Amino acid sequence: MNKSSRTALLAGFALLSALQAAFAQSFDEDFDDENKPWEEIAVQLPAPPKAENLLPFYVSPTATQSFAVDGKSLSVGSDGVVRYTLISVSQSGARNVSYEGIRCETFERKIYAIGQSNGAWVRARRDKWEGIVQGFANRQHAALATDYFCENRSVYSSDVEKILRRMKSKQTLVDDLRR
Repeated sequence: MNKSSRTALLAGFALLSALQAAFAQSFDEDFDDENKPWEEIAVQLPAPPKAENLLPFYVSPTATQSFAVDGKSLSVGSDGVVRYTLISVSQSGARNVSYEGIRCETFERKIYAIGQSNGAWVRARRDKWEGIVQGFANRQHAALATDYFCENRSVYSSDVEKILRRMKSKQTLVDDLRR
């Protein structure tokens, strides 16, 4: 083996070592991304809901309130949280408005703000994630999560229009399973 062949061979080994180190670093970084703690994005409160944008949804036969989502407020964040304005109306006509989020990965919900009669928002005092209850009566969060927002512990679709089409047509994810 002559001197130029040895030089070329050494240069090849050096290049191979450099590439191997780069791939190893990339490989480690991919795993590091998986271990990063979940971080919630900053939330912007939406405009107050308007009657023409409300999408009523079924909760249960024993529900004591009626529920709707403001379609204009629906969003899917890069943090995997589906955010929306929820309107609940009691049988006596009392109306509650709240801006909320559902985290499919952990099956939790959070109230960000409460809507006032003048259209203003007031930040919720209890700004914590809570488990979604699968009760029988007013199970509005469970209905939204299982029927429209979440599939196998992840967001059904990051395409808001796809979720809105389902809600408008009342085509639930549970209906898909029954087919």
